[in-house]
Amino acid sequence: MTGTRIAALGHYQPAKVLTNHDLAELVDTSDEWILSRVGIRTRHVAGPDEPVDELAAHAAGKALAHAGLTPGDIDLVLVATSTAIDRSPNTAARVAARLGMGSPATMDLNVVCAGFTHALATADHAVRAGAARRALVIGADKMTEITDWTDRTTCVLTGDGAGAAIVEAVETDTGAIGPVLWGSVPEMGNAVRIEGTPPRFAQEGQSVYRWATQQLPALARQTCERSGIAPEDLAGVVLHQANLRIIEPLAAKIGAVNAVVARDVVDSGNTSAASIPLALAKLVERGELPSGAPVLLFGFGGNLSYAGQVVRVP
Repeated sequence: MTGTRIAALGHYQPAKVLTNHDLAELVDTSDEWILSRVGIRTRHVAGPDEPVDELAAHAAGKALAHAGLTPGDIDLVLVATSTAIDRSPNTAARVAARLGMGSPATMDLNVVCAGFTHALATADHAVRAGAARRALVIGADKMTEITDWTDRTTCVLTGDGAGAAIVEAVETDTGAIGPVLWGSVPEMGNAVRIEGTPPRFAQEGQSVYRWATQQLPALARQTCERSGIAPEDLAGVVLHQANLRIIEPLAAKIGAVNAVVARDVVDSGNTSAASIPLALAKLVERGELPSGAPVLLFGFGGNLSYAGQVVRVP
């Protein structure tokens, strides 16, 4: 059996930044109210001429450049997104067209905030099985396009962006991408919703908060066990960037006492499927995680789905 590794990462965010003070001019809120409840200061907002596949293609282009690869070197494109407006062509096909790829397999995965970790596991399985040689895995969402800007409980959360990873085969099973732990809580599927015409994001915030803080620590520790690593030996923890009030207690309960904890939500807001690769790519770019360092990735959110794995950073 071959193993897999993440060869390179890339990320992209739109230039426009929306601050808490800007939001206070739209709805009844304040910088203090937002910081105390979710820990977010700013978020990036894509314009009407910046579709989600464009965000994804920018991040993918950076990952390819960092890996020293060309678009033709990719034979599988997986895009995790819940904000694709059209059913066909899918976002992955549009990314392939933007990048001038040859004839890769192209698929979208809609697992909302857990989308990237699901897509990463799917790519890992495909490469290990010999169905692909190199896969481009992207998490991209334009959440502000499905935001109700009159609802202060949700409009303060969302941002736009994309993150990408190149997954490739290695000769031996090095464990560079560890086994996935994934699942869902079907009876809580309505806790996070994107529905209606036009689609709008809504959630039962307290239900998600209670579930995440009470149930996820044990699941995250199980993920570490599957990779044969103790939580205290993790160099980094990158959880879905939903809410700082969820991230910080979760990281503490997992027992990753020596890990760098991603807090990109402060500057980016909740970017759904983009949040984990966006945060991971930034940590690597800033040199906060050395090459080969073990990092726990754990996504959770819509459906109520979750997926996590321990990876070694490029």
